[in-house]
Amino acid sequence: MTLSRWIAGAALLLAATAGQALDFKSVGAAPAILYDAPSTKGGKLFVAPRGMPLEVVLSYGDWVKVRDASGDLAWTESKGLSAKRTLVVRAANTKVRASADDSAAAVFIADKGVLLELAEPAAGGWIKVRHRDGQSGYVKSSEIWGI
Repeated sequence: MTLSRWIAGAALLLAATAGQALDFKSVGAAPAILYDAPSTKGGKLFVAPRGMPLEVVLSYGDWVKVRDASGDLAWTESKGLSAKRTLVVRAANTKVRASADDSAAAVFIADKGVLLELAEPAAGGWIKVRHRDGQSGYVKSSEIWGI
């Protein structure tokens, strides 16, 4: 294999990897144990609560390597994750507004760490979210994690 073919192959591989969208899941109905290795024999790092959003970094058989909102990496069993999309509020006193506009009235205020359900995908830097009590509105994408 010539050097130019090797470089071209590497460039294609990097381009393909860079184009992949982030894959987020949430912890399912039961809390999920996060491990330091893809095995139940690995060290237990954390118990992720129901609904917690996680970024899937890598899949390995029945296991997935995930990243949480703080950036920590761990392994968990894929069967414990749900495709339902949840988001976590990054800052205290985040205003969830009636429309996707800074001047729109606040429907409610969410504190740091509050879980919200993704109602509609991002558009123009805003995301429509729903609180578990049924209230919904728009929040800036920079103020939440999980998208």
